[in-house]
Amino acid sequence: MTDLTPVDLTPEALRAALLKPGEAEPVGARGSTDAAVLAPLFGLLERPGLVFTERREDLRRHGGEISFPGGRPEPGEDLLTCALREAEEEIGLDPAEVEVLGALPPVSTVVTGYMIHAFVGLIPSGLGFEPNPAEVAAVLLLHLDELREGFGMRRLIRRGVPIKTQTYVVGEHLVWGATARILGLLLDRAEA
Repeated sequence: MTDLTPVDLTPEALRAALLKPGEAEPVGARGSTDAAVLAPLFGLLERPGLVFTERREDLRRHGGEISFPGGRPEPGEDLLTCALREAEEEIGLDPAEVEVLGALPPVSTVVTGYMIHAFVGLIPSGLGFEPNPAEVAAVLLLHLDELREGFGMRRLIRRGVPIKTQTYVVGEHLVWGATARILGLLLDRAEA
């Protein structure tokens, strides 16, 4: 991967590299249940980073994993609205603070059968977050340069099964699975 200087990554350039929110078709993705996530991007012109959540260990699905804020849409709710609502519920991110730049192609989860629709939103640097204690153990602010440096194909054991998958390690934090695939799509488009 190439390094980006701050001037390379502008809102306009990123908007041009992303899909329009309504154009993200599920090409090659499988999943019987739709879900939506927001990839909140901060510090775009200084030192860009993303906001992640570390899910509580005791959650039934994806407990302890690092993810973007998100979840399933409510009846009649479109996917972008779902992503913004979930970010507000999980980390206290006011939708009015989010400038939606675009979307990424959907990815699917292998075990749980979700088709995840990811939206990228620019947020101001320095926002305070209020993690929902019912779902979120911590809010993580990870910089793109750290994530790129921590990329690797790693062998993980999940539910007793060895898998080789793309991962990002920053300090003690391991990003893998659908979140790593979404992150990879975003980094690829940001560098195009």
